Amino acid sequence: MMLQRLLLGFAGLVGALGVAAAASASHATESRNIAAIASICLAHGPALLAVGLAGKTRAWRVAGAILALGTLLFVGDLAIREWTGQGLFPGAAPLGGGGMIVGWLGLALVGLASRSGQQFNKD
Repeated sequence: MMLQRLLLGFAGLVGALGVAAAASASHATESRNIAAIASICLAHGPALLAVGLAGKTRAWRVAGAILALGTLLFVGDLAIREWTGQGLFPGAAPLGGGGMIVGWLGLALVGLASRSGQQFNKD
């Protein structure tokens, strides 16, 4: 239950950050990172919301958590790079991107392994 609430909270934060970054990117003239942050957040926020709301099994929530952590690392690195000129740590963005890929693949595997949505809706 705690992981589900964390996913929902993080989904809301990611969605809000995506909207704020999109608004900022529309006024920025030289920033590539802010547009990328907006794109990643607006793509992953709804997915995290869906998993948080409907992913009742541990497998769904773990895949969602991996997706959330990857998103946090990737977006965090881009944001820090935008405002300070340095990333979080060497390789943070590729690690976060890999985490997002693994999270999405985890969601795909859980979805393919379930029978008639049983794993998605079952506690």
